[in-house]
Amino acid sequence: MNIENIYGDQKWNSFGGQSPLIEVFKSFHHLSPEIEDVINDQTFPVHFAKNKHIASPLKRNKYIYLILQGAVHGYIKMGSKKITTWIAAENELAGTIRNLWEDVTTDEYVETIENVVAIAVPNSMIKLLYEQYPVANYVGRKMTEIYIKGASERAFIVRLPTALKRYQRLLVSYPHLMNRIPIKYIASFIGMRLETLSRMRNKV
Repeated sequence: MNIENIYGDQKWNSFGGQSPLIEVFKSFHHLSPEIEDVINDQTFPVHFAKNKHIASPLKRNKYIYLILQGAVHGYIKMGSKKITTWIAAENELAGTIRNLWEDVTTDEYVETIENVVAIAVPNSMIKLLYEQYPVANYVGRKMTEIYIKGASERAFIVRLPTALKRYQRLLVSYPHLMNRIPIKYIASFIGMRLETLSRMRNKV
């Protein structure tokens, strides 16, 4: 799938006249008009249907996505089996982090679980902001802190010794996803068989 801006000058008409990414950045620090102009110019809205890949090992990762509506999951393949490594929904970023900055291959896929509305954020734009605007590095650091906390929590969950403990921790960390995401993705995410998770949910 080719990702491109098909909206032209009207692309932000349905979003209050500016890229939603600006408000995300401004939640961490005030932005200059120049930075806002760059974001408005280089980001753009995209729509993905359910069960579509927005990133894969088959193509260079040029974007990271701010999800406005819908949910996605990242996974790797082991033979014919998909192993979910993370799940993201509204107001979260999604993309293949392993080749976010470098032109290298990755084993990771990113697939939509629901219909998705998102903002495409070019990696080249992020590099430009880092190089030209010092405040962008502060915003990037704060956003990286959030990502690291999420990655740490995911690593903690999958290392818990029993299926029950992993499920209990999931209820605490991801309550907003429990009745929304198909159970097959949740089971894969916490490393248990679908039947085991089904029985556990019924008991709890």
